[in-house]
Amino acid sequence: MKVVLVGYGKMGKEIEIILLSRGHKVVGKATEDEPLNKAMIDNADVAIDFSTPHSVLNNIDFLLHNNIPTVVGTTGWNEAYSKVEKNVNENNGALVHASNFSIGVNLFFKLNEQLAKLMEPYKGYTPSITEIHHTEKLDAPSGTAISLANGLIDNYNQLTEWYCPQSEHNAEEATALKIEAIREHDVKGTHRIDYISEIDTLSIQHEAHNRTGFALGAVIAAEWIQNKKGIFTMKDVLQLS
Repeated sequence: MKVVLVGYGKMGKEIEIILLSRGHKVVGKATEDEPLNKAMIDNADVAIDFSTPHSVLNNIDFLLHNNIPTVVGTTGWNEAYSKVEKNVNENNGALVHASNFSIGVNLFFKLNEQLAKLMEPYKGYTPSITEIHHTEKLDAPSGTAISLANGLIDNYNQLTEWYCPQSEHNAEEATALKIEAIREHDVKGTHRIDYISEIDTLSIQHEAHNRTGFALGAVIAAEWIQNKKGIFTMKDVLQLS
């Protein structure tokens, strides 16, 4: 498999190591200094994008128009989802997107949904989400936290939306799930869901020890998307739907 890496920061370098260890070849590396271009994708089978929120939509558009299957790990573009979906369909393209490609996190997503269903009848508990990341992370809350929030809300009828004190996303607190976004030095990523009552607290948590899990999941998605058409998530890749 010949791969173009779009974004060659810490994640891009980790993905490259895993690609090479699995017998794949990196044929291009797009960065801010050397943006994505036609020469980079001439021999590519797939692109993996871990770039920036301000460049990702242009990258997706370019890759789809050039018939390159694309794996997108960049977050912060949720509001443009319908436009991207239309773009995929119009170009008969293929795209896998995820707020988090870690296999463990995607199992955590499923656990979160199942726990929300179990907790929904018990009105004495108040759920909340806390996410902790490194200080270099650009978006708050994290895409993973937003995915967790949406999964919880879809299965917990007492809440209709989410809000985050550290972002501009506000809501009526009485019917909204709180996401606390904390930034600390050199934290790979921790997400915790708490259900708190007057008498006890029930919590589930995922803590990443390194970036390897995110990178491995992205490579698995790139291998999976070959010869497919449509827009997919890691639920499709891991058959968790």
